[in-house]
Amino acid sequence: MSALDFLRQVALFVLTALAEIVGCYLPWLVLKQGRSPWLLVPALVSLSVFAWLLTLHPTAAGRTYAAYGGIYIAVALAWLRIVDGMKLSGWDVLGACVALLGMAIIVVQPQS
Repeated sequence: MSALDFLRQVALFVLTALAEIVGCYLPWLVLKQGRSPWLLVPALVSLSVFAWLLTLHPTAAGRTYAAYGGIYIAVALAWLRIVDGMKLSGWDVLGACVALLGMAIIVVQPQS
């Protein structure tokens, strides 16, 4: 796998994670903060985009989900810092690094 192919996959995983997080965050706002139920409409669209994006990944579904998990962890922690405004701990960063290493191992394995 070329470096460009790897970066494309990572970018697709990041978009996929953002679609999932937005699709789950909007209902959270409705249920936990009493925001407008109309936020459920873009949440539904975002979760639909999330499901569609998962189909664009080039490997088998189970391998895609496994590798996606590493990126999801890192993007969720970025969301925690940027959107929720919470400081990340060293443990958060270490955990994300371990998860990203696992994702990279899964993605760059030799193809048979």
